[in-house]
Amino acid sequence: MTPLEFAAAAAVPRDKLARLEAYAALLVQWQGAVNLVGRDTLADLWRRHMLDSAQLAAHLPAEARIITDLGSGAGFPGLVLAVLTGLKVHLVEATGKKAAFLREAARICGARAEIHHGRAESLAAWSTDVITARALAPLPVLLDYAAPFVAASPRPPTCLFLKGRSGGEELTQARKTWTMTADILPSLSDETGMVLKLRDISRP
Repeated sequence: MTPLEFAAAAAVPRDKLARLEAYAALLVQWQGAVNLVGRDTLADLWRRHMLDSAQLAAHLPAEARIITDLGSGAGFPGLVLAVLTGLKVHLVEATGKKAAFLREAARICGARAEIHHGRAESLAAWSTDVITARALAPLPVLLDYAAPFVAASPRPPTCLFLKGRSGGEELTQARKTWTMTADILPSLSDETGMVLKLRDISRP
């Protein structure tokens, strides 16, 4: 997938595409020194990473103002959503070199992003409207990470988690210890993947 094909698939205007192209160029530049993404995925970066992240924009609640991205890594999906939506995005990343990349990437593409270097469970939680994560942990563990942010938010946040083929099984496991309203949405970037949209999350 080319950048223009990505822009057409995700309805991204030219000015925002230019910002994402600057982000992508920086990622390729840093990849030699910091393992930001799987090396074999770079050849299909615009589908495997950019489109995979951008598809979440369509599932954000209309009232959303703050997004918290857990385990941001190279910035997927949080930094992409920051560029596309203009919303404030908190990027949580435990690895120092990746956090440094995120700071530079946010600067390069003019994103409203705040980088938090640390593990999600070790941070003082803040109020948020949306919690996102991609390739971070199985769903029951993800919900444990998300729990302090859910508790700190006056209105229960929506969780948007990008998952592979095991997402359905993870949801079944999570429901043994959590109650929630869940939608399983097809992925635009991976025919075996899915988006889990979770709301009204609580422990029974």
